[in-house]
Amino acid sequence: MKYIRNFCIIAHIDHGKSTLADRLLDFTGAVTEREKQDQILDGMDLERERGITIKSHAIQMEYTHEGQEYVLNLIDTPGHVDFSYEVSRSIAACEGALLIVDAAQSIQAQTISNLYLALENDLEIIPVLNKVDLPSANPEEVTDDIVDLLGCAPEDVIPASAKTGLGIQEILTAIIERVPQPKGSPDEPLQALIFDSVYNPFRGIETYFRILNGTISKGQKIQFIATQNTYNVDEIGTLKLKQEPKKTIKAGDVGYLITGIKDAKEVKVGDTITTPDNPTQNAVDGFEEVKPMVFAGIYPVDTEDYEELRSSMEKLQLNDASLVFLPESSAALGFGFRCGFLGMLHLEIIQERLEREFNMSVITTVPNVSYHAYVRKDVDDRILVNNPSDLPDPSALDRVEEPFIKAAIITKADFVGNVMSLCIEKRGVITNQTYLTTERVELTFDMPLAEIVFDFYDRLKTVSKGYASFDYSPIGMRPSKLVKVDILLNGSQVDALSALIHADNAYNIGKKMCEKLRQLIPRQQFDVPIQAAIGAKIISRETIKAVRKDVTAKCYGGDISRKRKLLEKQKKGKKKMRQVGNVEIPQEAFMAVLKLND
Repeated sequence: MKYIRNFCIIAHIDHGKSTLADRLLDFTGAVTEREKQDQILDGMDLERERGITIKSHAIQMEYTHEGQEYVLNLIDTPGHVDFSYEVSRSIAACEGALLIVDAAQSIQAQTISNLYLALENDLEIIPVLNKVDLPSANPEEVTDDIVDLLGCAPEDVIPASAKTGLGIQEILTAIIERVPQPKGSPDEPLQALIFDSVYNPFRGIETYFRILNGTISKGQKIQFIATQNTYNVDEIGTLKLKQEPKKTIKAGDVGYLITGIKDAKEVKVGDTITTPDNPTQNAVDGFEEVKPMVFAGIYPVDTEDYEELRSSMEKLQLNDASLVFLPESSAALGFGFRCGFLGMLHLEIIQERLEREFNMSVITTVPNVSYHAYVRKDVDDRILVNNPSDLPDPSALDRVEEPFIKAAIITKADFVGNVMSLCIEKRGVITNQTYLTTERVELTFDMPLAEIVFDFYDRLKTVSKGYASFDYSPIGMRPSKLVKVDILLNGSQVDALSALIHADNAYNIGKKMCEKLRQLIPRQQFDVPIQAAIGAKIISRETIKAVRKDVTAKCYGGDISRKRKLLEKQKKGKKKMRQVGNVEIPQEAFMAVLKLND
């Protein structure tokens, strides 16, 4: 116990968390020369391709300090706001955190929000000033920013460079000296917190846990408190680069457990593990329920794959506890799931993982947020509107409320005007403006969540030349004027393209949608009208012109009546075709409709 240290690495996107983790592993000898690679903990192909961390990764290192061997459990966390739930879970399994700040970019929005998460859990914070070797680095100024933020002494901030390996020893010494040892006792009843799990097709579900009290040994019986199920421990061990089986794991340590569980529903992240014969009296406070921000329907391309999609989603949920899904059906797409995500990047990642890891080809509907509708008959009765089709009839509608968020944007003083005009365009109301330094400004806005879902982040980066950083937290529901815009293709309504839009933007967006669809839907052998409508009122129309086959090509000269006969025949065929012909919408058309402002 005395010689165990559990810590995680928190920072904004691209401030060098994973690279620092690489250096720590190198320095402590946890990876061999053969195993070395950049971002070694990012094991998923997607992570490597995009250069971002999606999952938290736990790994154990041994380090000798002043003749004493210490065990260090490191958890590398994602930096993107969409994966903040991963960060909150990692923090719960630690006693200390390395707060990394880029010496060129200084403190960003996500740095602050992750810091607050760590402080809520009473972690010891070790500030690290990374990338001091960059030509654009400004260590003195950024150190002052960190001192202001944390209230620590300037000498507590460790200058480092994860690329060159500068300051790595100082960081390890600081972890050993400053991070408190784990509390708890090996002699008490077993109490362990599950902070992650992974589905392994050969061995069942691997559960990652942190022991607070007691010990776990191979072969003993354990019980999950949430489900009350008991299991035999087939294998336990610690998480090195590869899993390392052990006979026993004691309090304070982080490890994995294999019990041969096949059913994904039985393992809940945040659950407590104990023993059936001597159970712990108090379960560990798990994690707060995740609040999804963006909702979208995911449907299998082939309706027969519905059950397969369900099991794939459950397996994915094991590995990503912030995914929430419920079954739903649609007239156009058959059976599928209504899924809740933390943001658009999260949605993209889930879609990709379903295709890659489980070979599922899926259709994703237009993402939206959840609204609350109230009808005149019963003003207090709240109707949850997840889909545009759930919206009650406009004549009976009293009011609609939509979710608002508090957005914190940190940017350079030069770009304040651009950022403000973007937020006001997105119906934001400025609530605060503070100058952190002469160059850096923090702007706080109250904004509707629906406005930031699609392309806000990309546009924010564009208007601020990549400098602005963004973080948000929900602040509840507020009344709003919303209308339902339907898209009609060839006179029939397309469910999946309906959207709830603020009345001020409805005409604009309806027009853009029609234009976009005209470009993306392939031409048919008949004219296809594309219309946007609010109720029975058509607000925009585009027509996809027919592809015309030249039926008179085979007539060389000859009588005009012969040609006319062929053209008449074609005309009749077209008419018939229009009545029975159906228009297929490609998947990219669905996605493109979202990115209307590009």
